[in-house]
Amino acid sequence: MAGVNLEDNAKQGPAPPGKPLVLIVDDHPVNVRMLVEALGDLYRLKIATDGRIALNVIAMDERPDLVLLDIVMPEVDGYEVCARLKEDPATALIPVIFITSLGQVSEESRGLALGASDYISKPFNMDVVRLRVANHLAMKRQRDLLQQQKEKLEEALERVKLLSGLLPICASCKKIRDDKGYWKQIESYIRDHSEARFSHGICPECLKRFYPDIAEDVLAEMGKEVKK
Repeated sequence: MAGVNLEDNAKQGPAPPGKPLVLIVDDHPVNVRMLVEALGDLYRLKIATDGRIALNVIAMDERPDLVLLDIVMPEVDGYEVCARLKEDPATALIPVIFITSLGQVSEESRGLALGASDYISKPFNMDVVRLRVANHLAMKRQRDLLQQQKEKLEEALERVKLLSGLLPICASCKKIRDDKGYWKQIESYIRDHSEARFSHGICPECLKRFYPDIAEDVLAEMGKEVKK
């Protein structure tokens, strides 16, 4: 069962694609079975039967959106798994919900101090399990969205800095040299560094220079359009 995706084995059938991935880390088959029955129709599930396997699954496979983590396990216990996840920037923001024995306040306090998001107590209240998992997944989605917006804003600010700085431009052909040393047409440069898009026209000076025979008529028509 270790590290195995249980989507197809859940009694309720496989969860729809695109659902959040929940990693259950517990060495007690009864606990695992109960959690699978409670969550299998709502999320994609993976199982690890000890902390070492859980860390390998997270490092080598798709990162889970949330980890349900038992504390007492062989080899690597839940505390160490949580500590390692929180030390790694790549996994630090994954919500961890500890599975504790009822009334073990010291376990809960230590887990929260390590960075766990919450805990659920055994024996399980399945309504509480589902609600806490759903709440922490919703908060993670909001954090992910804020992070994406932050990255887009930082990218936009970098583009503004590029456009507001000193740009080397050829005095002859009017190409611009980018930050990698390549010379680009002004249109290409602005298109690559901003959201601006272009429509082509002709200015009055060029119209008179290249099309003197029709320039006055065209300019007169343009003036009428502007007045409208």
